[in-house]
Amino acid sequence: RKMVLELLHHARKVPSLPLSRVLHVPEVAAARQAQPAPPSWFALFMKAYGLVARRRPDLRRAYIPWPRPHFYEHPHSACALLVERQWQGEQVVLAAKVRAPEEQPLEAIGAYLRYLHEAPVLEVSPFRQILRLGRLPAFIRRFTFWHSLYLSGPKRAKRLGTFMLSSLGHYGVEQHHPLTPLTTYVTFGPVDAAGAVTARIVYDHRVMDGRTVARCLVDLESTLCNDVVRELTADRRRSA
Repeated sequence: RKMVLELLHHARKVPSLPLSRVLHVPEVAAARQAQPAPPSWFALFMKAYGLVARRRPDLRRAYIPWPRPHFYEHPHSACALLVERQWQGEQVVLAAKVRAPEEQPLEAIGAYLRYLHEAPVLEVSPFRQILRLGRLPAFIRRFTFWHSLYLSGPKRAKRLGTFMLSSLGHYGVEQHHPLTPLTTYVTFGPVDAAGAVTARIVYDHRVMDGRTVARCLVDLESTLCNDVVRELTADRRRSA
């Protein structure tokens, strides 16, 4: 909980706004179900958003206030994700990153997600780092986050990522305005039988405007129905 509180402390400083759109992706649902081992929707959204961000550099930008206010644009995406694991008899939320999901095959993304959920907690390097940082005194944690977020764009992207992705859709739940210190937070709800799903982007208003995010949501739907479906179809043909 100490790490969650630290994250929220910095997230509350971001003037963020949520924007949502119902995506119609029946082609993706059909192509996914045709797989021998269907990839998770989480992996599909991560790959699609990475591809959108490759075409739209706004999504790879961050507001850096020190030593002077400026924008930093990272050359590729880095997805920060939250993973619920059991630790010392309790359910805890840990975090990890996926570097450049737009450049990775869905199979590799899925394998890494399974590793994060199934490997012993202390065998996962990002989890060990979080647990180690959580044991430090509060002023050291505060300085570590401050140093990572506000001084260097490259270090910010390396340590914390360029966007955050989370979903409670498998519980039938939508998140409306989750908080993050990063430029965007992507979340989606349950996918219904007709292939409709509500996707939401919470964005830093200092970095971009609502119209830009609206176009990104339209692009996200197109990317899922085209790029992602093509990869799923190619994977099915290779495995046939």
